[in-house]
Amino acid sequence: MLLTLIRRELLDNLMTFRFAAAVFITLLLVVANTVVLLKDYEQRLTAYNTATQESHQRLRGQETYSYYIGKLVAHRAPNPLSIFNFGLDKRVGNKITVYHAFVPTIWDAEKHGADNPFLNLFTSIDIALVFQGILSLFALIFAYDALAGEREQGTLRLVLTHPIRRGDILFAKYISAMLCLLVPLLISLLLSIVLLTTSTTIFLSTNDFLRIGGIVLTSLLYVLLFYLIGLCISAMTRRTSTALMLCMFVWGFLVLVYPNMILTAVETTPQPEAYISDHQQIKQMWEEWESARKQFLRNDPVLGPLSRNGEGWGLKLKGVEYSFGPREDKPSILLYFYQTGFHAGKIGAESEPQVPLVQDYHGFYSRGTLNTVNRTWLVRKPALAAIYIQPANLGRTLLKFSPVGLYDAATEAWAGTDLAGIQDFFSAVQRYRRAVLDHFDDEKIFESRQWFAADHGTADWDALPQFSFQRSDIITNAKRALPDLFLLLLINLMLFTIIFLIFVRSEV
Repeated sequence: MLLTLIRRELLDNLMTFRFAAAVFITLLLVVANTVVLLKDYEQRLTAYNTATQESHQRLRGQETYSYYIGKLVAHRAPNPLSIFNFGLDKRVGNKITVYHAFVPTIWDAEKHGADNPFLNLFTSIDIALVFQGILSLFALIFAYDALAGEREQGTLRLVLTHPIRRGDILFAKYISAMLCLLVPLLISLLLSIVLLTTSTTIFLSTNDFLRIGGIVLTSLLYVLLFYLIGLCISAMTRRTSTALMLCMFVWGFLVLVYPNMILTAVETTPQPEAYISDHQQIKQMWEEWESARKQFLRNDPVLGPLSRNGEGWGLKLKGVEYSFGPREDKPSILLYFYQTGFHAGKIGAESEPQVPLVQDYHGFYSRGTLNTVNRTWLVRKPALAAIYIQPANLGRTLLKFSPVGLYDAATEAWAGTDLAGIQDFFSAVQRYRRAVLDHFDDEKIFESRQWFAADHGTADWDALPQFSFQRSDIITNAKRALPDLFLLLLINLMLFTIIFLIFVRSEV
């Protein structure tokens, strides 16, 4: 009997205009959007490859190590699965400079400047957004008259005159709706995957297909959740017009109003007062280091008098004399080397005795700067978390009171475009910075002559550690997505139970 009920409900749904409309509109939007998103991905990938090559060439074109500042750049490749859910992949910067006087974070990154403004008008909608809006709406349209319509027409009473359990009726309607909603979901995603696999710029691994499978499962649970919401409304009402009106109101609130309301509230949240004190503490640390630097110069038997006398001093580089006056805040050529990044090929013979002084100063200055950066990072890291991470997590938590928030968070986690997935890149950049500094420390680069001059040998960039980044594995993606996926499943089960209790106790 149950199979007969499922077959009846399935045929009734398949023969309706709403099913044909759901398939046609979903296919049209998803496939057309995939074509546009592929073009956008190709442009982003081209911009990434160009920027990576240019950074490599700029670095290789320098003869001295100190010129790595501003030239050693880590680039983040676009995520091919961002086509399914952009997340933060396009919103967060994808290149960041790596050097010893700075700890790179997600908030300091810049973007490659190769976006197409015209194309961007059509790339603000990803596939997940289509499912969020369109398929959830069709799910409610499938459900609003499932019980109220049959009650209104009297067919439900006729069916119950037979020895049929009400639970079987509900289960048959649920299974048939799931199969009908699964058709546009799977066909549209299948065609998208075909377009992705035929593209010459996208290479999907086995783990990527597993991630796409996770997105399909999450999308199905999300759409079924809206079907159960509509079925619950249909079970509580006796008129289809009332059920349809309530379904449209619920859809508008959950999909459009509530998410935007939460995002607006989070974006307008004022910065914590602790930010001011943290800023002052960091400023004080740098002032202390500046005082220590000046004290180093004053106590030096050679640099002290040279930086205070009225003649000034400097080095003759490439036959040109570079010198400064006796200002204590800019004591001689030493700071000039560090702050302006001027590099020389040869040092004049008359300036050769001053070279060890420059080497000692650079060693002291670079290591003191690095030490201050490490100290300030202990303050800066929690301050940045309070300013950016905590509001973002609060917004995500509040968004999860809507199915849209759960679905968006889960699909971002599967695609690797969530905050944790993006932070993986910047964690890799921080580890790379540490590897570069360890190399500088082992080779004593800061104190070497090659730091500022190339007459006794040029910088060996091949010996420098190379940056590489791999996206998290499928297990990590699953662990990040499973909590939201479990909540979607749990809400589905709870709604089905509520609908069953309402339907069993209601009169037909």
